[in-house]
Amino acid sequence: MLIILGFYLAKHFYLKPKNITGDKASEITGQLPDGSSFSLNSLQGKYVLLDFWGSWCGPCRETHPQLAELYNRFHPQQFKDSDGFEIVSIAVEQNRENWMAAIQSDGLSWPYQLITIGDFETPIIKSYNVKQIPTKFLINPLGIIIAVDPTLDEVAKILQTKTR
Repeated sequence: MLIILGFYLAKHFYLKPKNITGDKASEITGQLPDGSSFSLNSLQGKYVLLDFWGSWCGPCRETHPQLAELYNRFHPQQFKDSDGFEIVSIAVEQNRENWMAAIQSDGLSWPYQLITIGDFETPIIKSYNVKQIPTKFLINPLGIIIAVDPTLDEVAKILQTKTR
């Protein structure tokens, strides 16, 4: 029994993202599907949900309808301490075509879609120590992580308390 408990505790701590609530969010840069440049720092002043996912990840794709609903609900909202809400989706992929097809198929309408080709060893993935997907981080308008791997319901509750 102790061996099993030890295994699950070790797995939990190994898979836990490095960033913790209160840490400054690491900068992310990349190219968006339309070819324009992206910088996470450009979204400072807004609430940002980082969503690490993959087109090949069943649990990721299952949450996309709820994620789209969250975006549609809070993107147009007025917040007490923020200029708005954005989602930045970062896909761990082997293939750009599968990524683009999943964005279209799942109705991911927000503009901030990034791709990392390869595995969990790419610089963006390593900067957040993501070892499994889906993984999410909620960042406040000052660029501070306020929730690590929250459920979408938890994100909605946090954002609801910040609306005018």
